[in-house]
Amino acid sequence: MDVLTLIAKFGIYFIFAFTLSAALLSVTVQNIFHAALGLAFALMGVAGVFFVLHADFLGAIQILLYVGAIMILLIFAVMLTSHIGDASVHTSNRQVYPAMILSLLLVYLLVRQIGKVTWQLKETLTSIDAVEIGKQLMGPYVLPFEIISVVLVVALIGTIVIARSDS
Repeated sequence: MDVLTLIAKFGIYFIFAFTLSAALLSVTVQNIFHAALGLAFALMGVAGVFFVLHADFLGAIQILLYVGAIMILLIFAVMLTSHIGDASVHTSNRQVYPAMILSLLLVYLLVRQIGKVTWQLKETLTSIDAVEIGKQLMGPYVLPFEIISVVLVVALIGTIVIARSDS
């Protein structure tokens, strides 16, 4: 086995382990700010997976939209909520075991279903340039794109209003 192939395999496994551990951190910690940071790192790990799979555009979009925009909005919402770190706020979940059983059942069913699929390989890959993707996004999908941006702005304004009214 070639040294570069070995390094590439190690890199892929490292990215997978990083993503899974960050996702696990985001759902197990008690502090909501640390959970948001764990989610941000998990989303960066997903972007790393896209880059490894040579889907550079999807990796860049993952970083720009999810890590850049959504996580900043989420962290602002956490930081602007004044009573989130109060000791009287109940932060534990009593439904951990039912959620774990349901999640493991879902993973089992998904893996079983994916194993049944016969994957067809394409002989030739068609390349789509970024200009064509931009035309598609700003053509028929411009209205949903703008609606999402308005919803995010309204959520940020609502967070600021709630935070100011508490103090």
